[in-house]
Amino acid sequence: MTSLREPLERERNPTRTREAILDAAERLFAEKGFGGTSLNEIGLAAGVSRGTPGYFFGAKAELYRAVLERCLEQVRAAVRSGRERAIASNEPPEVVLAGAVGEYFDFITARPNFVRLMEWEALSGGHQLRDVPPHLTAAREAVAAIGVELGLDPAGPGAGEAAQLLLSVIGLCWFPLVHSGTLLGALGIDPSATEFREARKRHVIDLVLHGLQGRIAATGALQEESRP
Repeated sequence: MTSLREPLERERNPTRTREAILDAAERLFAEKGFGGTSLNEIGLAAGVSRGTPGYFFGAKAELYRAVLERCLEQVRAAVRSGRERAIASNEPPEVVLAGAVGEYFDFITARPNFVRLMEWEALSGGHQLRDVPPHLTAAREAVAAIGVELGLDPAGPGAGEAAQLLLSVIGLCWFPLVHSGTLLGALGIDPSATEFREARKRHVIDLVLHGLQGRIAATGALQEESRP
């Protein structure tokens, strides 16, 4: 039976209620995974009646998908903003790429729930994430942007190079966050420390840029050698 509180919540501010449910669901799914979280728990955590999440999103799987979509849209926005700011500065392509890397690093370090959600997805085989449009679009956009910035041919081997670079960037940024309680603890590193995060970001950007410079130089040398 529908309580009197439910329609009042929806009538007063449905947008705020929806966001509160998404925030609570993101927190609980990140902490307990999809299987360990119920719609009732989400409703209580959001400060609404137990039936309200189902009213707004239907099944739990649909709410989970909405959480993933929101997180991935935020990733896209963060990387795009960094790239756009760097492009507007009229800096070389390497600096533009560094801006996007820095923006991505800042995003994931500030959002541990997003990291945990992606790890739950990895453990479950990515079944829920596989068909989420922002996930597919974000990956394609990132590869295309890297290709454009570095002058790689999207129809040739350049597409593979861009994808490899994207995987390297994600891995370099991601690993310390995933293993904050395992390897970093053993090394005596506090992953939440501002000094560590800033140093790690600079390290990742330097590795990416120096690696690119080496590959560009090697490619140029090979082209020179192949000329008659």
